[in-house]
Amino acid sequence: MRLLVDTHLLLWAATRPELLSSDARSYLGDPANDLLYSVASLWEVAIKTSLGRESFRVDAGLLRRGLLANGYAELAISGLHAAAVAQLPAIHKDPFDRLLVAQATVENLTLLTSDAVVARYPGSIRNV
Repeated sequence: MRLLVDTHLLLWAATRPELLSSDARSYLGDPANDLLYSVASLWEVAIKTSLGRESFRVDAGLLRRGLLANGYAELAISGLHAAAVAQLPAIHKDPFDRLLVAQATVENLTLLTSDAVVARYPGSIRNV
């Protein structure tokens, strides 16, 4: 399965794996799954770290290097992804989460999220 991993799950996997649910650990640890992260997640981490958000105190560059070293593939943001955000129902207000949903939809990926509100979007989304 090709999984786009949301920002919180990426941060927890990298810094606080004890916060991951057993389902999340199972998906992330399954060698049959292809794991991807979005550049949007790095952007979110960089912005929220600079704003002093406690749960985002991570160097985005170090996070990127760690993800790549652990076999994650990087998903760039395209114009198709940005345009697809406009087609989403107004379920969630966070622009980063909306972009992740749009990317998963356009790229035919399963979005792995810890956010129950994000999981209400139509499409292949797993709330773990």
